[in-house]
Amino acid sequence: MFSASCHYGLQAMFYIASHSTEEKNISLNEIANDKNIPQHFLSKILQLLVKHKLLISMKGPHGGFRLNRAPEEITLIEIVKAIDGLDIFNQCGIGFRECNEEDPCPIHTDYKRIRDHVRDLFETKTLEALTEDILNGDSLAKFTK
Repeated sequence: MFSASCHYGLQAMFYIASHSTEEKNISLNEIANDKNIPQHFLSKILQLLVKHKLLISMKGPHGGFRLNRAPEEITLIEIVKAIDGLDIFNQCGIGFRECNEEDPCPIHTDYKRIRDHVRDLFETKTLEALTEDILNGDSLAKFTK
C-alpha cells in the first residue's frame, strides 16, 4: 500500500523518536546501520521529513536528526503525507483510474472500508504510542539501545 520510501521513513521516525533527546541527535549512519536502509536513500527521505517540519537537522560533530515536535504530537498520517501524499487513500485497490463511488470496480466497497480503516489508524496513532510498544517489547520491531 505504501512505498518503500514511506516504510523507511516510518521506521526512521520510530527510531529517532525512541533514541533522540533535546540534547542528543541521531546520525544518518546510526539509523541506516540499525535499520539496514541504504544511506543515500535514507538521506533523501529524512530531508523530506525536515522540509515538512517533522524533523530538525543539525550539522556538525554533534549533528544529526531529532523530532521537531514531541512524539505524542506526531501522527503516522503526517509522515505518510510528507513522503507518499494522501492519494493512496483514494486510489482503486486494483488500479483502475476510473474507479469511484458511481462506477466502482469489483472490490471497491470492501477495499474502501479497509483503506478508510487504515487511514483512521494512521490519523490516531502517534509516534509516542508506537515507540512505547516497541520499547516495551509489545511489538515485533526491535531497536538497539
